Amino acid sequence: MTIRVLLADDQALLRSAFRVLVESEPDMAVVGEASDGAEAVRLAKEQNADVVLMDIRMPGTDGLAATRQIGADPALAHVRVVILTTFEVDDYVVQALRAGASGFLGKGSEPEELLNAIRVAAGGEALLSPAATKGLISRFLAQGGPDGGDTDPARLERLDALTGREREVLVQVAGGHSNDEIAERLEVSPLTVKTHVNRAMAKLGARDRAQLVVIAYESGLVRPRMD
Repeated sequence: MTIRVLLADDQALLRSAFRVLVESEPDMAVVGEASDGAEAVRLAKEQNADVVLMDIRMPGTDGLAATRQIGADPALAHVRVVILTTFEVDDYVVQALRAGASGFLGKGSEPEELLNAIRVAAGGEALLSPAATKGLISRFLAQGGPDGGDTDPARLERLDALTGREREVLVQVAGGHSNDEIAERLEVSPLTVKTHVNRAMAKLGARDRAQLVVIAYESGLVRPRMD
């Protein structure tokens, strides 16, 4: 299956470079280019994109607002947004994850990292390594997370719907671990882990694993270790 990629960046030179890279892969195709967020939302729907590579800072409707619009549109529920940013951990990235982005990638990443990010997002996974998660959560706490007295009581209450094993898996997901890593840690099969993750997403109303991470910290289920 060909992954349909939409490029959203106000710099034409960067879009051209990304297009050449993406279209060099047999399993990917660029279906459109957008120079601002409003155009990105429109093209995501018109071109039936699978993954949007979204720059945060664009004129007019920025990438954050566009990500929020995509996340709120049921017709775009299948679309995965990967945030492209100069600074891999900043307040905009945290807000974008809350808005429904599947993860983020630094603009200084290697070409193979970008291609892998597209495949990971298209497969429904989250682009959140343990190191990246640690940085994101430090930002989250600085904005007022559970330790700052801003725990989301609705989400905390919703955790009651999870089984004990689903909570265990959610804790591991919040640590940035893959299904295979979680399976090894909990001594179960990767398929079992995937089932628990999918059930947790359904019960918590999360689009993907990235939102599960945000929910885990917003609810106070997981407290970050900053060491």
